Amino acid sequence: MTDALTTDAATTDAPKALAGVRVLDMTHVQSGPSATQLLAWLGADVIKLEAPGRGDITRSQLRDVPDADSLYFTMLNCNKRSITLNMKTPQGKGLFKQLVSRSDVLVENFGPGVIDRFGFPWEVLRDLNPRLVYASIKGFGPGRYADFKAYEVIAQAMGGSMATTGFEDGPPLATGAQIGDSGTGVHLVAAVLAALYQRTQTGRGQRVRVAMQEAVLNLCRVKLRDQQRLTHGPLGEYPNEQFGDEVPRSGNASGGGQPGWAVRCAPGGPNDYIYVIVQPQGWKPLAQLIGRPELVTDEAWATPEARLSKLDKMFALVEEWTERHTKWEVMDVLNAHDIPCGPILSTRELIDDGTLADLGAVVEVEHPQRGSFRTVGSPLRLSDSPVDVRRPPLLGEHNDEVYSELGYTAKQLDGLRSIGVI
Repeated sequence: MTDALTTDAATTDAPKALAGVRVLDMTHVQSGPSATQLLAWLGADVIKLEAPGRGDITRSQLRDVPDADSLYFTMLNCNKRSITLNMKTPQGKGLFKQLVSRSDVLVENFGPGVIDRFGFPWEVLRDLNPRLVYASIKGFGPGRYADFKAYEVIAQAMGGSMATTGFEDGPPLATGAQIGDSGTGVHLVAAVLAALYQRTQTGRGQRVRVAMQEAVLNLCRVKLRDQQRLTHGPLGEYPNEQFGDEVPRSGNASGGGQPGWAVRCAPGGPNDYIYVIVQPQGWKPLAQLIGRPELVTDEAWATPEARLSKLDKMFALVEEWTERHTKWEVMDVLNAHDIPCGPILSTRELIDDGTLADLGAVVEVEHPQRGSFRTVGSPLRLSDSPVDVRRPPLLGEHNDEVYSELGYTAKQLDGLRSIGVI
């Protein structure tokens, strides 16, 4: 699949952005695999190291096809190679040392101290390979929370997301976007790339850490902005009538400089909504579209300041119009008048969206166990490094390939298998 960024024949034959970078991937579940998959899409040779017999726990979690790797696993581990290794055996530790010595990056997201207990703290790894970038995802940074277990929604809870998501009269809500897991993975990719770039200047690797709580907090920074603005009075961009000493949940309000809201559309299904932003220059065409042209010159409605105190009434007027049309009809009309909007797209609509398929944002991948499945494509688009999404590996599929690269013969590998090392 190509687009305007990748159609130049002279550039598509160029080496991938991370060609020559070897990543030893000791991650599991979502936060780590989401990061290493991005590195693989950028061209790194990502070797997923898994326990013999079981592998990444998500291979068997939420299975929809018997005896096949789950979608949970396949959608987070494309473009990687898989090897198995029993780290509890002396031979396994020896193999691990060789792998580390030949890797550029090691990524792990085990609980605190797990790699250390295997006998490989940072100091040992650094001695094995001074150029190694050793990257970890943890739930929390050092301090009070350091040893707490972290999951996606726990990170949302403790990073500021849940307290500010939902409606004023309802409970805190988790977002369906995996900002705790995959959001942290994106942060880790940025840190790893920075460390690799710095290594070109220093010749040294370094320790890289990203905490899920802090990644979510970074994504919630505008809410901390508003927390400080509260000291100067109520937040006018919020629809809430009362303000305490904390940023309130504000439903679907944008909370930014331009007010927005999700308004209902025909025929009234659970996702028949469109999100509309009302910019100052958009008020005149919007008022005319909804059949209220008199509001363009009415002093009570004509300016953003006048509308700010009655945003709920303004969007109620807009909704009276949108309820008579489908979200797609509203989208076309509003965009024709340069009014920012976006229909609420369901998961079914997204996975079947022809535009996203043409872009390569949703791709179909063949798999030897489960047949074809659809997954997200790479959102990172580089003109000289187009991404071809390849299927994820079966457990231990590349044992012979990778270990032979370390110099092991077929006979030696059979011996290691017989004693449960690989």
